[in-house]
Amino acid sequence: MKSSVSSIVIALSVLIASFILGNAYKYKFISTETIIVTGLAEKDFISDQIVWKGQYSRSGYDLKEAYTQIKSDEAVIKSYLKEKGIADSSMVFLAVDVVKNFNYENGPNGTSKSVFSGYTLTGGVKVDSREIKLVEKISREVTELLQKGIEFNSNKPSYYYSRLNELKIDLLAKAAEDAKLRAETIAKSSDVKLGSLKKANMGVFQITGKNDNEDYSYGGSFNTTSKEKTASITLKVEYLAN
Repeated sequence: MKSSVSSIVIALSVLIASFILGNAYKYKFISTETIIVTGLAEKDFISDQIVWKGQYSRSGYDLKEAYTQIKSDEAVIKSYLKEKGIADSSMVFLAVDVVKNFNYENGPNGTSKSVFSGYTLTGGVKVDSREIKLVEKISREVTELLQKGIEFNSNKPSYYYSRLNELKIDLLAKAAEDAKLRAETIAKSSDVKLGSLKKANMGVFQITGKNDNEDYSYGGSFNTTSKEKTASITLKVEYLAN
């Protein structure tokens, strides 16, 4: 009798354990079912800030005289930019760079020696402004300074956007909407119900020139050469499905 009871108890214990383990496995299997998608958002925008730089130089054997000349050039350039409509607060003159030059001459028995050939002093100016059209015009016409005896080299302007953080937040929201729509489409076609959001990871934020066919970078592109740009962002999300 005791042997029969023991056998029944053991059998029931095995059944109960199997039921518990089976349901635990089933719950684990269901809870780990997920739908993973990547949402994308893009937006075209126009830069609202321009940065333009230029350099000018003087050469001579007398350092003091060359420095006096380049500081005089700085005053002329500053006056020129102000006449063109650039405010003092929008321009910054950089420190003067001094290079001591040497020429190498051949000596007797195959030797050579360095001979001092003067100094080259280089100055620079940076204009940072919201007046994009004005600065673009000046960057093209600045060669007028040649008529004043100033050798001025103009760089291409760089373009920026002052509300970049707001743009990124807006794109993230749209990428999340796009990701959810993709997940819902997959869930519907797979005959499952889309559950709650499990995880979300922001991808690379890219800024490229509009219609420039510019390559995307793994670390994120940040175009500064185009006034009209396209911003894009990806968002990888994971939803539970049941």
